[in-house]
Amino acid sequence: MKYLNKKILTRLTSFFLLMILPNTLVAEQFTARLSGHWSPKHQSAIHSQLFADEVTKRSNGRLKIDFYPSKQLFGIREVLGAVTSGAVELGGIVGVVSFPSINKNFNVASFPGLFDSYEQQRGFFQDSKMGKSIWSDITKKSNSKLIMYNPVGPVMTFSGKRELTGVEAMKGLKARRLLKSEEPMWDVFKANRVSLPTGEVYTALQTGMIDTINSPPGSIEAYSWWEYLQFAQKPYQYFADAYIMANKTWFDSLPDDLQKIVMDVGREIGNKSTNTILDAGETTLKKFEERGGVITVLSGNEKIKFDKLMKDKVMPAMADLIDGDALKAAQDYAAK
Repeated sequence: MKYLNKKILTRLTSFFLLMILPNTLVAEQFTARLSGHWSPKHQSAIHSQLFADEVTKRSNGRLKIDFYPSKQLFGIREVLGAVTSGAVELGGIVGVVSFPSINKNFNVASFPGLFDSYEQQRGFFQDSKMGKSIWSDITKKSNSKLIMYNPVGPVMTFSGKRELTGVEAMKGLKARRLLKSEEPMWDVFKANRVSLPTGEVYTALQTGMIDTINSPPGSIEAYSWWEYLQFAQKPYQYFADAYIMANKTWFDSLPDDLQKIVMDVGREIGNKSTNTILDAGETTLKKFEERGGVITVLSGNEKIKFDKLMKDKVMPAMADLIDGDALKAAQDYAAK
């Protein structure tokens, strides 16, 4: 009888464990969606996919992240709002596109020639008093947390109209305007600007609605824009950074060990993306030349004229988009 009771107790214990264990396992499973507007061929999309896959792998599937490129979920201007509201857990955010509407002083990031590297630009926002204030304001108002740096590349000018030999060559071009901070430059150059989202650029180039764009080199290849672009001009104007941002409420709800995995992977893949984006851009430019493209590197009198125009007219006009103390703080930081 005693043996029978023990046997019954063992079976009952096993039964209850089988009933409870699956529920426990389900409770520890987490899923998240990462929204990106980039083409799957774009370096930022490639690194986003690496991030998603590595988090899933290191967590042994406890946190499964699915990446949705090509604005399957949200477009370039919509994704930050989706992260803020919790409509998506993670989003690929292009800072110069999304952040100035929250804090206009983020426009220092697209101020031509201000920062000479991604590291310097990031240092301003993470280390300086003014920069940290701007960044904190943005993340607080957007209920977001930085997970990973995912740069899209330094920006330069491309055209299908004519060789970009200097300032005069810009006159009359039909230029795509993505950022408000681009307006002063196109206006000073006497170009005709057309506001277009990324998804409409290819058709606009194809039909002649526009013939000129400011873009990182990688984008002209990833989106096949180079089919209608034959000319380019250096120097680079600014370093366009992008970020994988998480909805902070969602991130804080994760167990500590999963939070650590997300941050560790974000740091590692972010370092890799930063180290490779410049080389990837130069590789694209070599391919551009192999396709017959002509790259003009401004020098001599043309570079002097370009720099003077930027200093005397473009920068003062852009300064109206940024508080004076914020601009001075950024300039002082960059001059160190």
